[in-house]
Amino acid sequence: MNTALEEPSVPGRVLVVGAGGIGAPLGLALVRAGVRAFKVADDDRVERSNLHRQILYRDVDVGSPKLDAFGAALVRLAPGVEVELARTRFLPHVAGDLLAGVDVVVDATDNFASRFLIADACKLHRVPVVHAAAVRWTATVMAAAATGAPCYRCLFEDLPTGDVPDCATAGVVGPVCGVSGALGAELALRILKQRRGDDVASPYGFIYTFDGRTDRLRTVAVKARTTCSLCGAAPTVADLDEMRYAAPSCG
Repeated sequence: MNTALEEPSVPGRVLVVGAGGIGAPLGLALVRAGVRAFKVADDDRVERSNLHRQILYRDVDVGSPKLDAFGAALVRLAPGVEVELARTRFLPHVAGDLLAGVDVVVDATDNFASRFLIADACKLHRVPVVHAAAVRWTATVMAAAATGAPCYRCLFEDLPTGDVPDCATAGVVGPVCGVSGALGAELALRILKQRRGDDVASPYGFIYTFDGRTDRLRTVAVKARTTCSLCGAAPTVADLDEMRYAAPSCG
């Protein structure tokens, strides 16, 4: 007899943007926690050099689309799970279709352009979002409510200029991606459970930073800015103008 404890099914549909080093452990955590409906957006393929952090995938998946490997892995873990595969990057012209019918978005991408685009799209379409990032030894995670305030732009304001390190140029420690994915999954679960009326701590208003060199997790309150261009008193981000963003990529 199987005596393993199983988490009851968690109602709600999660859009995971980026099926890479953060999206893979995040998907594993969410499906194990009882999430049974996913939409996943990615257009990349599994590479052997990334298997150490993309923990849903196996050697036999190398060379195949991440989406196919992601969906197959979730079905192995939870037969009957619903996984809709969107073979695309998160771009302005497809944002509305990707956000349709989802209850929370998890941004598991690897660059600032994608994160700002996802933040803007979620605010404009009134969908809560969790931003999960990792570079070198550091993971950062924060959630923004459907109404924003505080949102990603309250903290970072706008796309940085010049050379900005990301996991492609600066590298990332595999287990740090796992921490980012786990924290992102925990916030997404809180959002889903809050939505169904559970008594959980608010997932909003904080940024969580994990330093893998010291194994320290820091929690800092984020205040909404009245001058924020996305959720402030006089927002200027009113649409997803493609010229506002650099060419985004999935994580």
